[in-house]
Amino acid sequence: MTDSTPHSSDIPAEGPAVGQDEWVARHAERRVLRWDRLAPLEQRLRVAPWWAWLALFLGAMCLLPAITSSGYARLVGFDTVLYMMLALGLNVVVGWGGLLDLGYVAFYGLGAYGYALLDSNQFHLHYAAYFTIPVVVVGGAIAGFLLGLPSRRLHGDYLAIVTLFFLQLFQTIVTNGDSIFGHNVTGGAFGIFNVDPLHAFGHTLATQHGGVFAVSYYFVALAFFAVVFVALRFVNHSRTGRAWRSLREDPLAAEAMGMPVNTLKLMSFSFGAAVAALTGTLFASLSQSVLPLSFYFVLLITIYTMVILGGAGRQHAVVLGALVIGPLLELLRDPNKSRIIFYVALAVGLLLAFGVSRTFGVIAAATTALGFVCHTIAASVHHSWVAGSSPGGLQHFVSSWLVIPKHLAGWIPPVTYIGVICVALVLTLVPRRVRLVLLPPSLYLAAFVWDNVMLPQSDAARYIVLGLILIALMIVRPNGLLGERRVEII
Repeated sequence: MTDSTPHSSDIPAEGPAVGQDEWVARHAERRVLRWDRLAPLEQRLRVAPWWAWLALFLGAMCLLPAITSSGYARLVGFDTVLYMMLALGLNVVVGWGGLLDLGYVAFYGLGAYGYALLDSNQFHLHYAAYFTIPVVVVGGAIAGFLLGLPSRRLHGDYLAIVTLFFLQLFQTIVTNGDSIFGHNVTGGAFGIFNVDPLHAFGHTLATQHGGVFAVSYYFVALAFFAVVFVALRFVNHSRTGRAWRSLREDPLAAEAMGMPVNTLKLMSFSFGAAVAALTGTLFASLSQSVLPLSFYFVLLITIYTMVILGGAGRQHAVVLGALVIGPLLELLRDPNKSRIIFYVALAVGLLLAFGVSRTFGVIAAATTALGFVCHTIAASVHHSWVAGSSPGGLQHFVSSWLVIPKHLAGWIPPVTYIGVICVALVLTLVPRRVRLVLLPPSLYLAAFVWDNVMLPQSDAARYIVLGLILIALMIVRPNGLLGERRVEII
């Protein structure tokens, strides 16, 4: 029998990094080659240079306006590009610096409000983009530096509390900023309207054409994304980038090696804040308004989800996370698409757990049969128990398989919702045979809760789906889809 596992001789003969032992430098790569099923594909993809993949990716993204003429779809593409830039900025702080920054969204808001103050009727200032954007970016970097000053000696939960306080402080100021020393600075809870679009050299970038999103803004956002990606890549491969990763792995060891730990933290905050502020200028110029509600904690959780899902520490990984989460959030707004995503997620989860096996077929058949039995019993008891309308797609199948009451009693949503959580916890504690028996009714209960409780509240449902996806991924791949594999010395 021949061993098809690549040996150390198959690894590219690149020397170790300065200050690294050769075995340590290549240990993570050998782990990928020996135990990761995707290793052969990953190795083949590494043959092409990074700039070629970036050019290919940007070319594919530029095809979106040619694929669809929908202004809504193009706007979703623009928002996704903003998410990618925000994920890149947060990756600097969290993925490279290893700092738990919960005030990141405040820098995004500072960039948006900074642009609005310099290009609107709020103070009757209308500067050109080539002046406003650099000023806002530098201002964001300075704000990140100032936040890092009192936080440079903190880490972990203490750092998270301080940065979260900064976010709350920002929200309080912009919400009540209509009376700062007798002046209306931020517009208060109503925000700032009539913000100028990007303009320079006598030309203004149109935000709409005939009431439809102007695709030119999409291409400008892609250009900004490309500049940020390339700049951060060069920083990542510099001495500063290597020092950030050392800080992330072990701050005490990095300080013992003579690295300026406090300075590195300040630089990490500044770089991440500058990227967020730059993204805020694009958001404000397209929206032509800024509101305090646009920069609340939910957005922070969304960006963190993108970074964690893709894999903190790798630029292309966090971009992938943004590409998945951004469009998914929009798809989950529509009950028709939400239901499809839910049932597809259930099927994929079962396939990942059991594969294409007899167990998978038995569970799927048992769940389907249980649904028809429950529907028949409910219909025979009272017609109103199955007279409810299905708010999503798969109308015919769901209406004949799932119990959807015409009027949902007030006690049903909380009881069934808590019941699903309790059942999920029980399934993790019982033996395998008992788990297999309980799985069909558990899946049916989950479907009942989704259709009757969650779909009518689409805003809450979509974030719950994100949480479930993230939990499942952390069980299967704790480092994210394409996250860095760390050296573990046991």
